[in-house]
Amino acid sequence: MKTNAARLLDTLGVPYELRSYEVDLDDLSAVSVAAKVGLPPEQVFKTLVARGDRLGVCLALVPGDDHLDLKALARATGDRRCELVPLREVLPLTGYVRGGVTALACKKDYPVLIDESAQLHDHISVSAGARGLQIVLAPDAYAAAVRARFVPLVP
Repeated sequence: MKTNAARLLDTLGVPYELRSYEVDLDDLSAVSVAAKVGLPPEQVFKTLVARGDRLGVCLALVPGDDHLDLKALARATGDRRCELVPLREVLPLTGYVRGGVTALACKKDYPVLIDESAQLHDHISVSAGARGLQIVLAPDAYAAAVRARFVPLVP
């Protein structure tokens, strides 16, 4: 199954691997996804949608076993404060449902920030734009595809 995210990577000539997994709607956590796709949780990055008081909406990627430090995100974006957007806004803002959010082929071209720990790995996993499907690729390739910056985002 190819998603718009995978098709975008194909167009850009970015090498990747698709990994599918069984979806459990009661547990969409990145830690659960990591176990299902055979990677440690620190290599499976969850994409969170946040809003700053100056920059507006942005996407922040953090390791599956960690939490986004909203103060660190605000420092990185130049905002005074940031907060996660309410779940009801995620689909209208991104075109993706919870558990399937990705910066690849997102509805709008939001700023993307990736926790710097991604650079410690040869490859990371991100959502392919649908629940039950992950894209495994080099962190630098992902960052280039979505024009992201690596910054400290976790406590």
